Amino acid sequence: MKNIIQNLDKAFENKLRLGIMSILSVNASTSYNSLKETLEATDGNLASHLKHLEKVGYLSVTKSFINRKPNTEYSITESGKAAFEKHLAALEAIIKGL
Repeated sequence: MKNIIQNLDKAFENKLRLGIMSILSVNASTSYNSLKETLEATDGNLASHLKHLEKVGYLSVTKSFINRKPNTEYSITESGKAAFEKHLAALEAIIKGL
């Protein structure tokens, strides 16, 4: 029997990372504060998961200032988009196979 979970991406095991990627897959970019508010995450928890997704190349980060206040924007990379789509397809295949 084929291993039904072999195409799942370990980077998306955590629900917060799954939420981050879900938001970024439908938005060109999203601010740190927007992610924090939408996902109801703490600063430390969100920052560590964003850092991991950036480290594996699934996110890009743009830092700027808006009215002299720092602003950090995140967007999904092409490799992140491909990996997330593959992960979603694997989940769908698992559900259809049950």
